Amino acid sequence: MSLKTVEWKNNSVVMIDQTKLPNILEYVTYTDFNEVADAIRTLVVRGAPAIGVSGAFGLALASLQSNATEKNELISYMQNAKKILFETRPTAVNLAWGLDKIMEIAQQSATVDQIRIDVVNHAKKMAEDDIQINMTMGKNGSELFNDNDTIMTHCNAGALATVGYGTALGVIRATKDSGKNIKVIATETRPIQQGSRLTAFELKHDGIDVSLIPDTAVGYSMANGLVDKIVVGADRILRTGHVYNKIGTYQVATMANQHKIPFYVAAPLSTFDMKSNPEDVIIEQRKGTEVTGIGDTKTAPDGINVINPAFDMTPPELIAGIITEKGIAKTPFEESIKKLFQAN
Repeated sequence: MSLKTVEWKNNSVVMIDQTKLPNILEYVTYTDFNEVADAIRTLVVRGAPAIGVSGAFGLALASLQSNATEKNELISYMQNAKKILFETRPTAVNLAWGLDKIMEIAQQSATVDQIRIDVVNHAKKMAEDDIQINMTMGKNGSELFNDNDTIMTHCNAGALATVGYGTALGVIRATKDSGKNIKVIATETRPIQQGSRLTAFELKHDGIDVSLIPDTAVGYSMANGLVDKIVVGADRILRTGHVYNKIGTYQVATMANQHKIPFYVAAPLSTFDMKSNPEDVIIEQRKGTEVTGIGDTKTAPDGINVINPAFDMTPPELIAGIITEKGIAKTPFEESIKKLFQAN
């Protein structure tokens, strides 16, 4: 049974605190949308689909927190909450998607009481849909992988990055569930170590054969025939097939191209940004202390300059296919991605 990352319980939001993993599996409960915003910002919850649903839950909390008695007053309060929630992680398109969906529902509802009922119910449905979408995506992607494949993955695109089951790790789970014997190589994913702390944790939790490597061993692993295929998640995918994912993904894709290893991306349609161009996308820059220390241990000299982008862009020419709940997009991506949305 895969872990459930975030859920709605008794008019509150319950999350796994991912900053405590793998040492402690701890659940935290929030009743204030500002607490949810802080949880997204500080990576208590992370992963594009998970923060999309968390943002929706945060707005649902905001509707309950407000003392508004008139619709316009409540909408204004929720718009302010939406701004605060959105500014936590600007690169991940699912967050904007989740927030926009909830505001759309609120605008359509007639009264203050109805808004509160409708937004809570819709946010809960978004969470339920996420799991089903991931399972469908996993089944679609499993057909790309063979018996005895060793699959590399980067960062964490598993149950912990979604409400449950996962995107890239959902594909891996579905491949294993189809009866194929597979192994996984997980990169540690510096500087926050989502691979070692989260991916290794949840795959081991589910009984899937996983080996951990330092990020610097990606090339070595491929050059020595240890990797058959690669699958990663995504935080944003453009209509052109440009993929934004955890920093280091571009390096993995470049090395895969060098060694003729298929590089796949798994993400729901809610991760696609059909309007932006590559030059429009803002790459989140995170604090330098993530790089200059591990926990309380200092690993760099005081006053050192740090460049710490959260994401990078992988160009479409390095990608063999993009796995979604509606099928698999392949080059030319602009045409195949458009067809996926037409089928939606």
